[in-house]
Amino acid sequence: MRTRILGCSVDNLNMEETLARIERFIASGRPHQHVVVNADKVVKAHANPKLREIINRCDLINADGMPVVWASYILGRPLKERVTGIDLFFHLMERAAERGWRVYLLGAREHVVQEVRRRLVAKHPGLTIAGARNGYWRPEEESEVARQVREARPDVLCVALSSPQKEEFLGRQQAYMRVPFAMGVGGTFDIAAGQVSRAPRFMQKAGLEWFYRFLQEPRRMFWRYFIEDMAFFWLLARERFAPRTRER
Repeated sequence: MRTRILGCSVDNLNMEETLARIERFIASGRPHQHVVVNADKVVKAHANPKLREIINRCDLINADGMPVVWASYILGRPLKERVTGIDLFFHLMERAAERGWRVYLLGAREHVVQEVRRRLVAKHPGLTIAGARNGYWRPEEESEVARQVREARPDVLCVALSSPQKEEFLGRQQAYMRVPFAMGVGGTFDIAAGQVSRAPRFMQKAGLEWFYRFLQEPRRMFWRYFIEDMAFFWLLARERFAPRTRER
């Protein structure tokens, strides 16, 4: 069942239900786009109607951030659980090896994406990597990148670009590339390549991965977490309390 949290649609699914839906997408052979929603994405979507439109028309939308899950309870539309993009990526790679799905890795720096490829094949010997390319290209080269993906005929496309670039790229090119399941994975490649460490399990469960990232890169992440993302709580307060104000 799909619900709406602060203007963004979200599918109320747990991890297993998400994977089952992806299997159906791949079996169909038709193109489908996935996106995860967190506080940062909600704020960007509020300021960017084009991004919000792309998100809301995606075939599968998961709540990646704990603030989105907490907001769902506050707004009376509780989500089953958080389904993070990085956890979904690793589960999907395991299932791809089991099912014989072809995977294309797109994004990040060249040495990073190649290291992700090496590690995935070493961990999952049955995994077929249909192609791997870095995330640096000029606007006029985008159609060529899309052509390379299409000709590789992957079942799964993982795009490691920042937001909203990855959503906009898929929004423009997915119908042409015709990948049965395409997902944006953000900084997942950096973690999968061992370039960045992930938060300890207890911090993941407590929804404090953002704080761990802040401790790793305080100067870069301060503006995002403590300035830009504060707008998320303003949006939540406005939706939660504005109806009561009007009633009075």
